[in-house]
Amino acid sequence: MTYFTEALIEMARNSAWANYRLLSACCDLSQAEFIAERTGFFPSISETLNHNLQVDCFYIDALEGNPMGPASRTLPPEPTAPALMEAQRKWDQRLITFCEALMPQDLQAEVRLVREEDLQLERTDRVLLHLFQHQTHHRGQAHAMMSATSVSPPQLDEFFLSGDLTLREKDFEAMGWDPERHALSEPA
Repeated sequence: MTYFTEALIEMARNSAWANYRLLSACCDLSQAEFIAERTGFFPSISETLNHNLQVDCFYIDALEGNPMGPASRTLPPEPTAPALMEAQRKWDQRLITFCEALMPQDLQAEVRLVREEDLQLERTDRVLLHLFQHQTHHRGQAHAMMSATSVSPPQLDEFFLSGDLTLREKDFEAMGWDPERHALSEPA
């Protein structure tokens, strides 16, 4: 395993943790607040987070060698926060498992992305980096939308720094994770 593959594992774990924190806060919203029209690329918190999940499904399936194409899995048009949270946690675990199994030579393996108009071929490492960027982008939008609700948005900008362990211990316990295991190794 290389430092880069270890970093991808930690990015997958950090993404799962950020999704957990954000969706946990969304579970405290009423359904009306969750689906209410707001300013953003997608018109509600619900639609923004549903989009994030849809794209995760698309890319994770493709990374696993099962390209779904544009007719990806969908939740109901107005899913509840608990339903999104449950689905997101399953896909986050799949992404973590995928990254944990990566070998250095896998990073340049070709990923088939079935688009509406064509087949796009990309390297595994680039698809993963794109996926993490996409998740962060839309989580940030949903986070901003939450500022106009009755529930304060959670802090999402921590990474797994040793000094911040107390900020994530309860979340990790709720997620079934060992806090000590989720820190980047020292570079060799």
